Amino acid sequence: MGRFNTYSISLIGNVSDIREFEYQLDNDFFKKIDGNEVQKGKLTVQLTVKRSIATFEFLFRIEGVVQVPCDRCLDDMDVEISTTEKLFVKLGKEYSEESDNVIVVPETEGEINVAWFLYEFIALCVPLKHVHGPGKCNKAMTSKLRKHSAKSVDDEDSIGFEDTDDIIEDVVETDPRWDELKKIIDNN
Repeated sequence: MGRFNTYSISLIGNVSDIREFEYQLDNDFFKKIDGNEVQKGKLTVQLTVKRSIATFEFLFRIEGVVQVPCDRCLDDMDVEISTTEKLFVKLGKEYSEESDNVIVVPETEGEINVAWFLYEFIALCVPLKHVHGPGKCNKAMTSKLRKHSAKSVDDEDSIGFEDTDDIIEDVVETDPRWDELKKIIDNN
């Protein structure tokens, strides 16, 4: 993680009980971290590190916007991020993760790099399904999707288009035997 020296925080030596850090994350950060979920964005991170007797409490406040591809039209869309996360760090013999938010850092190293934690906190805030609001998808792409999508009459809004009249005209008749089986399944 030599590219992320800015995000290394010393845990030993003459450090004060409360320290504050501020980071500006931009497209360059996401390009260097090489994660799959988020590759563009502009965020501000305020990090407060509180030292207690046995642990360090890291409080992350992350706010900004990331850009992810729309699942429907593949154009970039903005997703607002606003989260507060905690991480507890202890010094020990070797690196380990005791739980989701407790990390043990070797005393010999005496520092932790928070770059990957920042990325994970941001990626976890991105919804699983990212789709533009109604009418905001790329018009050329949605017309191609309409042209090439198959849709049954029972399936009202699986694709999510507002104007479904064009699609319903292209519906292929189903085998009546399957329709009867489907009724049995629907009754259960």
